[in-house]
Parts: sequence; structure tokens; C-alpha cells
Amino acid sequence: MSELAGLVHGTEQVNGIDLHWVEAGEGPLVLLIHGFPESWYSWRYQLPVLADAGYRAVAIDVRGYGESGRPHAVEEYRMLRHVADNLALLEVLGETQAVVVGHDWGAPIAWASAHLRPDVFRAVAGLSVPFTHSGFSRPTESFAAMGGDEEFYISYFQEPGRAEAEIEADVRGWLRGMYFTASGEGVRAAKAAGLGPSMLIASGGRMCDRFVEPEQPPVWLTEDDLDFYVGEFERSGFTGPLHRYRNVDRDWEDLSVFRGRPIEVPALFIGGELDGPTRWGSRAIERFPQTLPRLTRAEILPGCGHWVQQERPDDVNALLLEFLDTVRA
Repeated sequence: MSELAGLVHGTEQVNGIDLHWVEAGEGPLVLLIHGFPESWYSWRYQLPVLADAGYRAVAIDVRGYGESGRPHAVEEYRMLRHVADNLALLEVLGETQAVVVGHDWGAPIAWASAHLRPDVFRAVAGLSVPFTHSGFSRPTESFAAMGGDEEFYISYFQEPGRAEAEIEADVRGWLRGMYFTASGEGVRAAKAAGLGPSMLIASGGRMCDRFVEPEQPPVWLTEDDLDFYVGEFERSGFTGPLHRYRNVDRDWEDLSVFRGRPIEVPALFIGGELDGPTRWGSRAIERFPQTLPRLTRAEILPGCGHWVQQERPDDVNALLLEFLDTVRA
């Protein structure tokens, strides 16, 4: 994309790993955190807009992804490591505060950053995944129950090497199928085809068995965009990204002392009407008056799937700028 030509790339060792980021603009810092299976590039529609509006927009490659470091141990991807990465990066950038914005797994990382360090992360926006407290049940047990007679995808991801074998056999095909199937267009196509839920895996099956293939590339994800993602994951592999899922019980234990404590800073939530995590999180959204007492807005985008900031960049940009203007330092 030509509008990304002016981005500045940086890599520094922080918190024991090399952390890669991309930035644009000057002004109050906005830290952008991607999810699975994505990249700093997932914010390509936001970086130039935020910069033009007078913000210093910084999108990271989360540890395990892209040009950032890829520790081997599963526990190196626990939530506390990710929050520490964000804190260390701010120091490298010469900043003391930031608004933190996250999508998919980036959303829990953003929520946790603001939850644990409200003195540093002075406002937070979560996309797709609503904030929720650690429950009283072990997450892996809850996810197993969600699968019923089949296997919920987070359960499928738990055994090291299992999902990697499926994905890395055809990185391009798997990513294309994953991106489209979870999008608004993909959800509608799957329903029309009478396919079962894409986030459930039949016994002995693969996650990709229920993927829907697009007849042509969606407007928001061109072949060039897919080329970029494929190149990133062919270099980095998927073990680091999948290790994030393998820490759900560890995070539950680490963060249990914060159970019941609300996020104290201004907050924004954006979800998609057809997005799985937003729909599964409906009860968490209902609890926002208690868990996010300074919530400015919770917006569900009609017809939108999981990749909200890519599928609906204009809507997301407008909501982000409205929020950022209300909390501008």
C-alpha cells in the first residue's frame, strides 16, 4: 500500500526479546496490538489516519510474530510477559504514557495492560474481544465444555505441534481460509452452504475442514496483503503465536488476584455483529457498567466479522478518533 511508504520501522531488545514495531506521526502515543494470526500490518488502515490526526501511532509485532523474538518456552507467552513488553517498549520510545488499542488476542493484552498499569496506559480500546474478569473455572475446562461433542478451537490449539502440523502444511491456503471464514462475508457464505461452526473441530478432523474459500479476494484483503502475511508466517512459524493460547490457565492463575477489580481508565469497545468472540462475549458486554465504569462507547458494527479494523476501517477509524479526542492528553 503506497500510503504506508512513510512508516518507520524499529527493533530493540526489550524484556529479554527483540521487539519489532512500526510507527507513524507525532503526538500522544497510541500503541496498537494485533491478534492471531496477524501482524503489525493488521493496522495498515489505521496507522496513516492516526498519524494525520496528530498522534504517534505505533503498531508492534507481538512476541512470536514477524520480526520480533520467538522464545521457545510456552510460559514466555504468558500475559504478564506481554504487559511487560508494552511497558519496556514505552521506555525505549521515550514515552511515559499511552493509549493502548488491541484486536483479537491483542484486546486481552490491551485490557490487561490498562488493568495492571492504569498509571501508564491511560485509556484502552478493545476490538472483537470484550473485557472479562478471570472466572472461577479453569479456562481449559470452560473451553472444553464449549466444544460439546466436538472440539473448540482453543482446545485444539493446546497440544504443541498439533495445530502447527495442520497450518504449516499449507500456510497460504490456511491463512486465506481462516481470514475469509471469520469475516462477515465468510460467515454469511458458510451459513448459506450449511456448514457447521468454523470454530469447532469434528473428532479426528482439522480446523480447515470448515473453512470457506472466497470466490475472489475481499476488498479489504488483497492478494498483496495475503502475500505479506504469508511471508511473515513462513519466516516465523506458528508455534509462538499458538503458545499464547497455551497460557490461558497460567494467565488465569497469574491474574486471579485482580478478579472483581474494574478497569479504571476510559475505555472503548468495538465488535462485529457476526464476530464469534463478540457474540460469545455478550454476557461480558452486559457487565461493562461494572467492569468498565468509564466506558465511553460500545459499538457493534452491523454485518461485520472478526477482522473489524480491516473489514470496516472507516468505521473503526472514526470511532477511534472520537475516543482519542475525548482522552487526548
